[in-house]
Amino acid sequence: MAGSMKDIKLRIKSVESTMQITKAMELVASSKMRRAKERVEHSRPYFETLYESLTKIAAADPRARNPYLRRDDIRRTLLVVIAGDRGLAGGYNANVFKQADAAEGPVTVLPIGKRSAEYFAHHGAGLFTPEVLMAADVSVSECFTLSHQITEGFLKGEYDAVKLCYTRFDSMMTQTATTLEVLPLTIEPTEAQKAEARRSQILYKPSCEEVFGAIIPEYVAGVLYGAVCESVASELAARRTAMDAATKNAGEMIEHLNLYYNRARQAAITQEITEIVAGAEN
Repeated sequence: MAGSMKDIKLRIKSVESTMQITKAMELVASSKMRRAKERVEHSRPYFETLYESLTKIAAADPRARNPYLRRDDIRRTLLVVIAGDRGLAGGYNANVFKQADAAEGPVTVLPIGKRSAEYFAHHGAGLFTPEVLMAADVSVSECFTLSHQITEGFLKGEYDAVKLCYTRFDSMMTQTATTLEVLPLTIEPTEAQKAEARRSQILYKPSCEEVFGAIIPEYVAGVLYGAVCESVASELAARRTAMDAATKNAGEMIEHLNLYYNRARQAAITQEITEIVAGAEN
């Protein structure tokens, strides 16, 4: 009985230590969330403005033909997969990898995030770059560098489509793994947008097509940076939720272990009293 009580006491101390760690990780994730949410909010207008500009250019010259526009034959796809740098974030990484695994046909993978690089290296996927890009450290300048590399490869025909697998940050409680088609572009201006473009006095020099082509790398960089920001915020939110649940589970486990310990101690006391009474009667 004494051995059993000692084991329960050690187990309680172990769970208490784990609970302290999970609580600390929850607080760290919460403290980083504010800045991550601000990055998400600040990155969205850039992407939206560029997309609006592309739509206006397409509406101004609907006859323009650009190599970035839709292709009929997709032979190989570049898959940009943004995952986390660490684990302990619930199903965050697994959900992104599930989206990536659903891609059809031959793919080349550009992993962003340590977990993403490890996952695709383990599965023997063809990698766009051997460099490991940490998701939390990706800067705007790195996104522009990657964007130019991606668009150059697309124009050379190394791949015929570019898709982005990331986690969209909907709220603190909801994050959705999704796949976004980046290239080739599908821009279909509405009749109202075409009518507005005809009334507009904007002239594109040297031509609508060349301006359109010059904006595409900027657009891809904006999409990529926005997805990185949303993924980082989603990872922090998922880790905060997972650590909060782990802390609550640890608290419940400690309550149950304390109950078992008290029962074992009461049983030991009862047994000692019984032995004393039995000895006195003899």
